[in-house]
Amino acid sequence: MLKPLADHVVVEPVVQEEKTASGIFLPDTAVKEKPQQGKVIAVGIGKYSDAGKLIKPEVKAGDEVVFAKYSGTPIKHQGKDYLILSERDILAVIE
Repeated sequence: MLKPLADHVVVEPVVQEEKTASGIFLPDTAVKEKPQQGKVIAVGIGKYSDAGKLIKPEVKAGDEVVFAKYSGTPIKHQGKDYLILSERDILAVIE
């Protein structure tokens, strides 16, 4: 498994099926938007402040999150697509 360092987070993007008003589902290839939601798979230990104090991350594995549209580094690991993001690129946790 991937183990992120510092304040980085591994997210599995959730590709939403797009549906037209008439009920027709569009395939992934027809959808041009990058996903902005995903599930947190792993979280780093956090980052250190200038004073040397560890600041722990606000998200945890299993959280559903919304992240900035063009953020992160896409990677493929064991046949699955993931994004490695900095925690500051995560905008919200979906509850």
